[in-house]
Amino acid sequence: MTTYTWLGHDQPHLDTLFVQDLGAMVFVSFGGVVAQGARKNEDAAAIFIDPAGGWELAVVIDAHHSAQSALLILETLIGAETQLRECLNQPLNQAFFSLDRALLDLFRSNRFRARCAAIQGEASCLFVARKDEYVWYWAVGDCIGYIFHPSIARLGEMQLNQRRFYEWIGNVNTWDGVLPSYSTGIRLLQPGLTTIMLTTDGLLECGTRPFENPTTLYNTVCWEHHSLPRTARALLERVQAEGGRDSATAILWQFDSTWAGANRDFR
Repeated sequence: MTTYTWLGHDQPHLDTLFVQDLGAMVFVSFGGVVAQGARKNEDAAAIFIDPAGGWELAVVIDAHHSAQSALLILETLIGAETQLRECLNQPLNQAFFSLDRALLDLFRSNRFRARCAAIQGEASCLFVARKDEYVWYWAVGDCIGYIFHPSIARLGEMQLNQRRFYEWIGNVNTWDGVLPSYSTGIRLLQPGLTTIMLTTDGLLECGTRPFENPTTLYNTVCWEHHSLPRTARALLERVQAEGGRDSATAILWQFDSTWAGANRDFR
């Protein structure tokens, strides 16, 4: 299995457009414009790819007040890599539910919560997995995911999840409440080529904020460039041109679905 992890504290990419082509997926990072006040990068990311092509799992993390919460979440995921892989290798009707339970067990554990209480700062995080023709997400906070496909984009559907503010994992911890505040869901992909993307808010909240409009983001990702690495780099180039101060981290990949509902209009 291909595994890729990154911590912005160690590789901040200040004034640097970083593109990592992993074949099946593309990871990009821009730490912000130093002249605009960028001094640190508290994002993190993890990517797990099934060598047989059956599934992919991507995670973006956006910390604040320090990178300690991003590091804690990343270390927890690395330690649970075998378990996460086993969940996704299960039959489709079990895989995502097993993954949800595994994450709940990890983050609700007394050991993890005790470690959260001892660190400075907290983080938002978004998990997105694809298995067969389905995409699953699991989110705490304001990181955001997208599924870009022309048949649903023309109807205005592009976002995978709703951004949620004041949800965190860390010193301020959603798992310490009577009930945790988080969101999850499963989407069936439409026939044809879908581009899946997840990102931290630095991509959205730069300059004139062009990418807060999902249509602008969709047009950039799906129509303006030919290769996915070039497309991903173009996103960072726009953040740099807009004078983005906050770090922008994104993961993109594509899946071509051929399920039996092809060419049917259900409206």
